Amino acid sequence: MSDASGGGGAGPAQVVLWRHGRTAWNADGRWQGHTDVPLDERGSEQVAAAAAVLAARGPVRVVSSDLSRASATAGALALAADLPVALDPRLREVFGGDWQGLRRAEIAAGWPELHAAWLAGDDVPLGGGERRTEAGARVLAAVEEHAAPLGDGEVLVVVGHGGALGAALLQLLGLPRTAAPVLTGLRNARWSTLLRGAPGAAPWRLLEHNAGAWSHA
Repeated sequence: MSDASGGGGAGPAQVVLWRHGRTAWNADGRWQGHTDVPLDERGSEQVAAAAAVLAARGPVRVVSSDLSRASATAGALALAADLPVALDPRLREVFGGDWQGLRRAEIAAGWPELHAAWLAGDDVPLGGGERRTEAGARVLAAVEEHAAPLGDGEVLVVVGHGGALGAALLQLLGLPRTAAPVLTGLRNARWSTLLRGAPGAAPWRLLEHNAGAWSHA
């Protein structure tokens, strides 16, 4: 893992995109989307371990999706780092429409063509709901707004959801949607870290991806 230590004025600003811990629906393979599903016991353990690692980076701000699985994840870091949590609904997961609450086998049976298109990486409205690029754009706008005041060496932690954070990551790095298969999806309670680029360079650079506080989720 790259050295991603933050703290106090050395080097460029950093943004950590942190996915929430596990929920019972994650464990059961159900599509969550905007459904407000809380962390399960394992998820709470995951975020406690991750929060200790991220708190050591000295974040100056924590921003979270308002869904409880994300806000509880952010709360663990807020407690460890003695920071408040700002909630931003733009950081919610991709809205899955009729797919929300269903297992993947049920989705594949009920929407075979749409499901196949989603698996192929096509930019389709999931379950008749939201497209990946639409979710990525709103998360991108939120991240850029909250990151704008960061000074050199300061760290912002953004807590959200795997699908939406993954879509925003591509847009933050200036990568096309077709590059999505190159990056593995964020696992529960893992994160990606971005460095702010120098003037005239790309706005953001990827420092680490799918990093975590343990070897196996």
